[in-house]
Amino acid sequence: MSSPTGPDNGLPVRMPRPRQPGRHRRPEPAVAPEGAPALVLAVPGAPTAATRGLAEEVVSIARSELPGLDARIGYLDGDDAEYPTLTAVLAHSAEQRTARYQQALAAGQDVPAPQGPVAVVVPLLAGPDNALMRQVRQAVMDSRVAAELTDVLGPHPLLAEALHVRLSEAGLARADRARLFTVATAADGIILATIGGEEAVQAAGITGMLLAARLAVPVMAAALDQDGAIAATADQLRGSGSAHLALAPHLIGPEVPEGLLDAAAKDAGCAYAEALGAYPAIGKLALSQYMAALGITPPQAQGTPQSR
Repeated sequence: MSSPTGPDNGLPVRMPRPRQPGRHRRPEPAVAPEGAPALVLAVPGAPTAATRGLAEEVVSIARSELPGLDARIGYLDGDDAEYPTLTAVLAHSAEQRTARYQQALAAGQDVPAPQGPVAVVVPLLAGPDNALMRQVRQAVMDSRVAAELTDVLGPHPLLAEALHVRLSEAGLARADRARLFTVATAADGIILATIGGEEAVQAAGITGMLLAARLAVPVMAAALDQDGAIAATADQLRGSGSAHLALAPHLIGPEVPEGLLDAAAKDAGCAYAEALGAYPAIGKLALSQYMAALGITPPQAQGTPQSR
């Protein structure tokens, strides 16, 4: 037998050390609250192989960040039963919540009636686009479901990071922030292309300032859907001394009409990077909007950093 201070033979026993708070403590992982509304990703356009893969990757990232998350995908266009519209997804989510409640009552469980929104709708948009947001709002209204609609994903520093990565992948920017090595094809001026009019250009401009700080080159935002805007911005950058330009889409992908980026890059006489796509930051930002809508606080490390 042993006592709290050691075994009967007097030999010391290694007791577990109490966990102390401090800056090296890892935060406890967050978990989706039981019965929390679904996160419904509102994807522009109709489902295609490319948009399906992108949307599925985004919700997969969100689920990995918040275990237990009920994440779904709804498209603004199309009538594919396998890949339903936003309106259909919201209506089905409401039906499932009602069915779960009725099953619990039938089983004799004392459960409260469902309250609050059935879903939180997160638009898969990097910046504001009034036309697409009107379409999202109409889809929510048509579902006749209590759903909360969040803002778009940007502007945000994580989008500047994603843009930097896409430019570096295309050989148009240095991959590191410290500029420790040279890329021969690196651009010395960036056109940040967006869709959605002047409001979208202003929002992209905020992210553009963050990107300019990362790359130490001038960055100017312009609208793809405004005739001549990309070419005019290219002329302005060249007039200020930039000789090698690059086009960086401040766009996720599904909202871009096919061929528009290629045509804009030709008008500007420069190469272009791919759209943001399913970069990990997109899934994290979608989840951040969902958590903010529900008042869920991201986990924080316990303790406070110690000064040196």
